[in-house]
Amino acid sequence: MSKNVKIANIELTEFPLLLAPMEDVSDPPFRALCKEQGCDMLYTEFISVEGLIRDAHKSLQKLDIYDEERPIGVQIFGAELDSMMKAAEIVENAKPELLDINYGCPVQKVVCKLAGAGILKDIPKMIKLTEAVVKSTNLPVTVKTRLGWDDNSIHIEEVAERLQDIGIKALSIHARTRAQMYKGHSDWSWISKVKNNPRIHIPIFGNGDINSPQKALEYKNKYDVDGMMIGRASIGYPWIFREIKHYFNTGELLAPPSIQERISAAKTHLMNSIKWKGEKLGVLEMRRHYTNYFKGLANIKDYRILLVTESNPIILYEILDRMNEEMCHEIFELSA
Repeated sequence: MSKNVKIANIELTEFPLLLAPMEDVSDPPFRALCKEQGCDMLYTEFISVEGLIRDAHKSLQKLDIYDEERPIGVQIFGAELDSMMKAAEIVENAKPELLDINYGCPVQKVVCKLAGAGILKDIPKMIKLTEAVVKSTNLPVTVKTRLGWDDNSIHIEEVAERLQDIGIKALSIHARTRAQMYKGHSDWSWISKVKNNPRIHIPIFGNGDINSPQKALEYKNKYDVDGMMIGRASIGYPWIFREIKHYFNTGELLAPPSIQERISAAKTHLMNSIKWKGEKLGVLEMRRHYTNYFKGLANIKDYRILLVTESNPIILYEILDRMNEEMCHEIFELSA
């Protein structure tokens, strides 16, 4: 008989869908939309521990958590023991449900400091840092990582055991190496090996290339994971969570969101983005989302140009309202 997944004392659904931490994406306005569409567990953007302990405004702002988002995890990244421990204390004061450590970010500016996926070159240090964080907080500690540095150094099976032994409560695995970045094939067979290791008893979540309900069900059945973490497929398309759940439950594809739904979501996202970040930054950082909100819509090009060049929020709302009036009968191309 199936039972709900638990991370320490946090009870989730039978097969939870998690929102991946994404820099400049997984902020409160975006998380709220994903939660509304059925996401079971949210995470903040990843936060620099050096920024946290130095009271950097941008880092501290990322600790903003709202009750309607719960359960939520705060994700941190860093490479220095003392900084990681001090940051863990700061995170605990923000009162999330858990603290997640990023050992997976492949971006050079993070990796060059031996943080994120950079630490995959030094597994003993990864274990030492993680153990120190586990001991310095009362929050459950989880980890997100990759298979290894490159194809010649895939040690995820050993890493999973060692991380579990020092007290982490769940492990999310992006099924690529650092060398792959976000390209090429994600190999979930390694995640399955971890999950089917009889020594492993913590939840194992798969991440990488889940971009449709059909693929989600295929990977759920094939790789034995406890749940899935979804990242890029949710950008501008928070409906991916409800579509996957509907397909799991019924075997049928849910109709895609209407133009009215998409415009309503874009307006809500813009409004909350301005409210949280201020007008200038809120408008600017929304631009990355418009393409996906309206992907597949015929005759969208002229509107998209207006949306990504206009800086006045009032005019942006007017553009979206005009789209609603003029395009309410348009059909999305599912293949787009």
